[in-house]
Amino acid sequence: MLDHATHVAIADELHRANLDRVPVPLLTARYPDMVIEDSYAVQGIWAQRQLDSGRTKAGHKIGLTSKAMQDATGIDEPDYGVIFDDQVFESGHVYEWARYTHPRIEMELAFVLKEDLRGPGVTIFDVLRATEYVVPALEVLDSRIEMEGRNIVDTISDNAALGSMVIGGTPVAPDAVDLRWVAGTLSRNQEIIETGVASGVLNHPANGVHWLANRIAGHDDQLDAGEIILAGSFTRPMWVYAGDTVYADYGPLGTITCHFA
Repeated sequence: MLDHATHVAIADELHRANLDRVPVPLLTARYPDMVIEDSYAVQGIWAQRQLDSGRTKAGHKIGLTSKAMQDATGIDEPDYGVIFDDQVFESGHVYEWARYTHPRIEMELAFVLKEDLRGPGVTIFDVLRATEYVVPALEVLDSRIEMEGRNIVDTISDNAALGSMVIGGTPVAPDAVDLRWVAGTLSRNQEIIETGVASGVLNHPANGVHWLANRIAGHDDQLDAGEIILAGSFTRPMWVYAGDTVYADYGPLGTITCHFA
Protein backbone atom coordinates (compact mmCIF):
# COMPACT_ATOMS: atom_id res chain seq x y z
CA MET A 1 0.00 0.00 0.00
CA LEU A 2 0.93 3.65 -0.38
CA ASP A 3 1.96 5.56 2.74
CA HIS A 4 -0.46 7.68 4.77
CA ALA A 5 1.01 10.98 3.57
CA THR A 6 0.27 9.99 -0.03
CA HIS A 7 -3.29 9.01 0.90
CA VAL A 8 -3.78 12.45 2.47
CA ALA A 9 -2.32 14.26 -0.55
CA ILE A 10 -4.66 12.39 -2.94
CA ALA A 11 -7.69 13.03 -0.72
CA ASP A 12 -6.89 16.74 -0.58
CA GLU A 13 -6.52 16.81 -4.36
CA LEU A 14 -9.95 15.20 -4.77
CA HIS A 15 -11.46 17.59 -2.24
CA ARG A 16 -10.28 20.55 -4.34
CA ALA A 17 -11.59 18.90 -7.51
CA ASN A 18 -14.99 18.54 -5.85
CA LEU A 19 -15.04 22.31 -5.30
CA ASP A 20 -13.60 23.64 -8.56
CA ARG A 21 -15.09 20.94 -10.87
CA VAL A 22 -11.77 20.28 -12.61
CA PRO A 23 -11.09 16.49 -12.75
CA VAL A 24 -7.63 15.38 -11.62
CA PRO A 25 -5.39 13.11 -13.74
CA LEU A 26 -5.79 9.36 -13.34
CA LEU A 27 -4.48 8.10 -10.02
CA THR A 28 -3.52 4.72 -11.45
CA ALA A 29 -1.33 6.42 -14.07
CA ARG A 30 0.53 8.33 -11.37
CA TYR A 31 0.52 5.60 -8.69
CA PRO A 32 0.74 2.28 -10.60
CA ASP A 33 1.20 0.29 -7.37
CA MET A 34 -2.03 1.65 -5.88
CA VAL A 35 -4.43 -1.10 -4.70
CA ILE A 36 -8.08 -1.21 -3.60
CA GLU A 37 -7.32 -0.75 0.09
CA ASP A 38 -5.35 2.39 -0.82
CA SER A 39 -8.52 3.64 -2.53
CA TYR A 40 -10.68 3.07 0.53
CA ALA A 41 -8.07 4.81 2.70
CA VAL A 42 -8.20 7.82 0.37
CA GLN A 43 -12.00 7.74 0.34
CA GLY A 44 -12.10 7.66 4.15
CA ILE A 45 -9.84 10.70 4.47
CA TRP A 46 -11.83 12.52 1.76
CA ALA A 47 -15.13 11.72 3.52
CA GLN A 48 -13.76 13.07 6.80
CA ARG A 49 -12.83 16.30 4.96
CA GLN A 50 -16.50 16.62 3.96
CA LEU A 51 -17.69 16.11 7.53
CA ASP A 52 -15.15 18.63 8.79
CA SER A 53 -16.48 21.16 6.27
CA GLY A 54 -20.00 20.86 7.70
CA ARG A 55 -21.62 18.18 5.55
CA THR A 56 -23.63 15.39 7.23
CA LYS A 57 -23.52 11.71 6.30
CA ALA A 58 -26.87 10.45 5.02
CA GLY A 59 -25.91 6.91 4.07
CA HIS A 60 -23.89 4.76 1.68
CA LYS A 61 -24.01 3.70 -1.96
CA ILE A 62 -23.07 0.35 -3.41
CA GLY A 63 -21.71 -0.02 -6.95
CA LEU A 64 -20.56 -2.77 -9.30
CA THR A 65 -23.30 -5.11 -8.13
CA SER A 66 -24.01 -6.72 -11.50
CA LYS A 67 -21.91 -9.52 -12.98
CA ALA A 68 -21.58 -7.62 -16.25
CA MET A 69 -20.10 -4.57 -14.53
CA GLN A 70 -17.75 -6.70 -12.41
CA ASP A 71 -16.49 -8.50 -15.51
CA ALA A 72 -15.99 -5.16 -17.26
CA THR A 73 -13.83 -3.82 -14.41
CA GLY A 74 -12.00 -7.05 -13.57
CA ILE A 75 -13.15 -7.06 -9.94
CA ASP A 76 -15.19 -9.80 -8.31
CA GLU A 77 -16.89 -7.76 -5.58
CA PRO A 78 -18.94 -4.55 -5.38
CA ASP A 79 -17.58 -1.21 -4.20
CA TYR A 80 -19.05 1.49 -1.97
CA GLY A 81 -19.06 5.21 -1.21
CA VAL A 82 -20.58 7.69 1.24
CA ILE A 83 -23.77 9.73 0.68
CA PHE A 84 -24.04 13.20 2.24
CA ASP A 85 -27.26 15.01 3.10
CA ASP A 86 -26.78 17.69 0.43
CA GLN A 87 -26.71 14.95 -2.25
CA VAL A 88 -30.25 13.66 -1.61
CA PHE A 89 -33.08 15.20 -3.63
CA GLU A 90 -36.76 14.51 -4.23
CA SER A 91 -38.44 13.67 -7.53
CA GLY A 92 -38.82 16.71 -9.77
CA HIS A 93 -35.45 18.16 -8.84
CA VAL A 94 -33.87 20.52 -11.37
CA TYR A 95 -30.08 20.15 -11.62
CA GLU A 96 -27.61 22.63 -12.98
CA TRP A 97 -25.90 20.37 -15.52
CA ALA A 98 -22.67 22.40 -15.51
CA ARG A 99 -22.11 21.60 -11.83
CA TYR A 100 -21.46 17.97 -12.74
CA THR A 101 -18.67 16.31 -14.69
CA HIS A 102 -19.82 13.63 -17.15
CA PRO A 103 -23.18 13.05 -15.37
CA ARG A 104 -24.88 9.67 -15.87
CA ILE A 105 -28.05 8.19 -14.36
CA GLU A 106 -28.75 4.71 -12.93
CA MET A 107 -31.98 3.10 -11.62
CA GLU A 108 -31.79 1.63 -8.14
CA LEU A 109 -33.68 0.77 -4.97
CA ALA A 110 -32.79 2.53 -1.73
CA PHE A 111 -33.09 0.86 1.69
CA VAL A 112 -33.86 3.12 4.67
CA LEU A 113 -32.74 1.48 7.91
CA LYS A 114 -34.57 1.51 11.24
CA GLU A 115 -31.83 -0.43 13.06
CA ASP A 116 -28.03 -0.48 13.04
CA LEU A 117 -26.26 -3.19 11.03
CA ARG A 118 -22.75 -4.13 12.08
CA GLY A 119 -20.73 -6.96 10.60
CA PRO A 120 -19.23 -9.42 10.34
CA GLY A 121 -21.93 -12.02 9.96
CA VAL A 122 -24.79 -9.80 8.74
CA THR A 123 -27.19 -11.79 6.50
CA ILE A 124 -29.92 -10.87 4.04
CA PHE A 125 -32.48 -11.66 6.75
CA ASP A 126 -30.81 -9.21 9.12
CA VAL A 127 -31.05 -6.55 6.39
CA LEU A 128 -34.75 -7.15 5.80
CA ARG A 129 -35.49 -7.03 9.54
CA ALA A 130 -33.48 -3.80 9.92
CA THR A 131 -35.12 -2.04 6.95
CA GLU A 132 -37.98 0.40 7.58
CA TYR A 133 -38.88 0.78 3.91
CA VAL A 134 -37.52 0.49 0.38
CA VAL A 135 -38.00 3.33 -2.11
CA PRO A 136 -37.20 3.86 -5.81
CA ALA A 137 -34.11 5.99 -6.41
CA LEU A 138 -31.95 7.36 -9.19
CA GLU A 139 -28.21 7.74 -8.76
CA VAL A 140 -26.45 10.58 -10.55
CA LEU A 141 -22.88 9.52 -11.26
CA ASP A 142 -20.19 12.19 -11.31
CA SER A 143 -16.42 12.23 -11.67
CA ARG A 144 -13.62 14.10 -9.93
CA ILE A 145 -11.03 12.02 -11.84
CA GLU A 146 -10.47 11.83 -15.59
CA MET A 147 -12.84 9.30 -17.19
CA GLU A 148 -10.65 7.90 -19.95
CA GLY A 149 -8.76 4.84 -18.76
CA ARG A 150 -9.95 4.86 -15.15
CA ASN A 151 -10.34 1.58 -13.30
CA ILE A 152 -11.78 0.40 -9.99
CA VAL A 153 -8.94 1.94 -7.96
CA ASP A 154 -9.68 5.38 -9.41
CA THR A 155 -13.43 4.94 -8.96
CA ILE A 156 -13.32 3.92 -5.29
CA SER A 157 -10.99 6.81 -4.48
CA ASP A 158 -13.54 9.07 -6.19
CA ASN A 159 -16.22 8.04 -3.64
CA ALA A 160 -17.44 5.34 -6.03
CA ALA A 161 -18.36 8.06 -8.58
CA LEU A 162 -21.34 9.30 -6.57
CA GLY A 163 -22.69 12.70 -7.56
CA SER A 164 -26.13 12.70 -5.93
CA MET A 165 -29.40 10.77 -5.77
CA VAL A 166 -33.11 11.38 -6.35
CA ILE A 167 -35.80 9.51 -4.43
CA GLY A 168 -39.46 9.21 -5.36
CA GLY A 169 -42.26 6.84 -6.13
CA THR A 170 -43.89 4.79 -3.39
CA PRO A 171 -42.00 3.65 -0.28
CA VAL A 172 -42.85 0.03 0.60
CA ALA A 173 -42.08 -2.29 3.48
CA PRO A 174 -39.38 -4.82 2.49
CA ASP A 175 -41.88 -7.70 2.68
CA ALA A 176 -44.70 -5.88 0.82
CA VAL A 177 -43.40 -6.79 -2.65
CA ASP A 178 -40.98 -9.27 -4.15
CA LEU A 179 -37.97 -6.97 -4.37
CA ARG A 180 -36.21 -9.28 -6.84
CA TRP A 181 -38.91 -8.58 -9.42
CA VAL A 182 -39.13 -4.82 -9.15
CA ALA A 183 -38.58 -3.66 -12.73
CA GLY A 184 -38.25 -0.32 -14.46
CA THR A 185 -37.71 1.71 -17.57
CA LEU A 186 -35.35 4.68 -17.76
CA SER A 187 -36.13 7.42 -20.27
CA ARG A 188 -34.33 10.50 -21.55
CA ASN A 189 -36.54 13.10 -23.23
CA GLN A 190 -39.47 10.68 -23.64
CA GLU A 191 -37.32 7.93 -25.19
CA ILE A 192 -36.73 4.69 -23.26
CA ILE A 193 -32.96 4.18 -23.09
CA GLU A 194 -32.54 1.45 -20.44
CA THR A 195 -34.65 -1.25 -18.79
CA GLY A 196 -33.86 -3.62 -15.95
CA VAL A 197 -34.97 -5.88 -13.11
CA ALA A 198 -33.76 -5.58 -9.51
CA SER A 199 -32.72 -9.24 -9.33
CA GLY A 200 -29.78 -8.19 -11.50
CA VAL A 201 -28.32 -6.73 -8.30
CA LEU A 202 -26.58 -9.78 -6.80
CA ASN A 203 -29.80 -11.82 -7.29
CA HIS A 204 -31.57 -9.67 -4.64
CA PRO A 205 -30.97 -5.97 -3.90
CA ALA A 206 -30.73 -6.68 -0.16
CA ASN A 207 -27.67 -8.84 -0.82
CA GLY A 208 -25.68 -5.71 -1.57
CA VAL A 209 -26.66 -4.21 1.76
CA HIS A 210 -25.45 -7.15 3.84
CA TRP A 211 -22.26 -7.28 1.75
CA LEU A 212 -21.70 -3.62 2.61
CA ALA A 213 -22.33 -4.09 6.35
CA ASN A 214 -19.78 -6.90 6.45
CA ARG A 215 -17.26 -5.10 4.21
CA ILE A 216 -17.15 -1.87 6.23
CA ALA A 217 -16.84 -3.82 9.46
CA GLY A 218 -13.26 -4.45 8.33
CA HIS A 219 -12.79 -0.66 8.45
CA ASP A 220 -14.33 -0.50 11.97
CA ASP A 221 -17.53 1.03 10.60
CA GLN A 222 -21.20 0.13 10.54
CA LEU A 223 -24.52 1.05 8.93
CA ASP A 224 -26.57 3.22 11.27
CA ALA A 225 -30.31 3.45 11.82
CA GLY A 226 -31.73 6.18 9.60
CA GLU A 227 -29.17 5.70 6.83
CA ILE A 228 -30.18 5.52 3.17
CA ILE A 229 -28.43 2.69 1.35
CA LEU A 230 -28.38 2.82 -2.45
CA ALA A 231 -28.34 -0.89 -3.20
CA GLY A 232 -26.85 -0.82 -6.71
CA SER A 233 -28.03 -0.22 -10.23
CA PHE A 234 -30.09 -2.66 -12.26
CA THR A 235 -29.58 -0.66 -15.47
CA ARG A 236 -26.51 0.50 -17.33
CA PRO A 237 -25.54 4.15 -16.77
CA MET A 238 -27.46 6.55 -19.03
CA TRP A 239 -25.62 9.70 -20.14
CA VAL A 240 -27.44 13.00 -19.64
CA TYR A 241 -26.77 16.36 -21.24
CA ALA A 242 -27.79 19.97 -20.68
CA GLY A 243 -31.52 20.33 -21.28
CA ASP A 244 -32.36 16.64 -20.74
CA THR A 245 -35.37 15.45 -18.75
CA VAL A 246 -35.11 12.05 -17.06
CA TYR A 247 -38.14 9.86 -16.32
CA ALA A 248 -37.91 6.55 -14.48
CA ASP A 249 -40.97 4.28 -14.28
CA TYR A 250 -40.97 1.60 -11.57
CA GLY A 251 -44.48 0.30 -12.35
CA PRO A 252 -46.48 -0.21 -9.13
CA LEU A 253 -43.74 1.55 -7.13
CA GLY A 254 -44.27 4.81 -9.01
CA THR A 255 -42.09 7.20 -10.99
CA ILE A 256 -39.16 9.61 -10.55
CA THR A 257 -38.30 12.61 -12.68
CA CYS A 258 -35.46 15.12 -12.76
CA HIS A 259 -34.23 17.73 -15.22
CA PHE A 260 -30.75 18.99 -16.14
CA ALA A 261 -30.99 22.73 -16.87
